[in-house]
Formats: sequence, structure tokens, C-alpha cells
Amino acid sequence: MKHRRGFNPLQRMAAHRKALRRNMVTSLFRQERIKTTKSKALEIRRAAEKMITRAKEDSVHNRRIVSSRLFDDGVVAKLFTNIAPRMKDRNGGYTRIIKLGERKGDAAEIVILELVDYKLDTSEKKKSKKGEEKSKGEKGK
Repeated sequence: MKHRRGFNPLQRMAAHRKALRRNMVTSLFRQERIKTTKSKALEIRRAAEKMITRAKEDSVHNRRIVSSRLFDDGVVAKLFTNIAPRMKDRNGGYTRIIKLGERKGDAAEIVILELVDYKLDTSEKKKSKKGEEKSKGEKGK
């Protein structure tokens, strides 16, 4: 049973766990979508949602608390100016977890952790693939 288990230690020492959480939350806010294991995603989701809730009210106090938990000041600015205003009308549930299956080497469950309003831009990928095909075709001639 999972009674009185506040968090998943992820088989790491406290300092390593804290650094992992800071790195992954920073990456989530920077790219708005990351690919990781399910257990890490569940822990990162908890930290990220608390930071987004804090960032919805832009004050010096909240900025200092969030910046103490993130590595990059640019990401803190992005969180307060871009991400939090997009989530203003939500009362929680700022992230989603999409299951991808198991990793081949160790059968760890892999997921995508992303912000709820993340938009996947497929138009650039299609254009770049067409451009690559043309350039490959020209090289062969």
C-alpha cells in the first residue's frame, strides 16, 4: 500500500533528485513538451503545476520563489509572461501525460509530458522534408 508516501524517491539521493527535478521542469517550460519515463513525469508534473499556479499571480515574492526552483532566468520570465497568462482561466490540470509504450532496453514506460495548450506544428516538418528530398535529388544528379 502507498499510505504516507509523499513522493517517489526515484532511487536517487536527495541532491540528485532535486537537480533532476529542476532540470526537467526547466526543460518542460522551455520546450513545453518533454519525453521521459512515467515515474519521472508524475513527479515533475507535481512541481510544474505548483509553479504555474504561483506564476498566475505576478509578484516579486512569487518570482523569487519560482526562480529559486528553476535554473534559467529566461525560463522564469517565459513562465510569468507567456505560459501563466495562457493558463489564467484554468484552476489546475496544466499538464497532460501521453503514453508512448515501453523502452526497448529496460522496459520502462515512456511518456510525453506536455502543457495542455501545446500545439504541435506539423507544417514546418512537412516543408522541411520536401526541401530535404529536393536537395538530395539535386545532389544525386
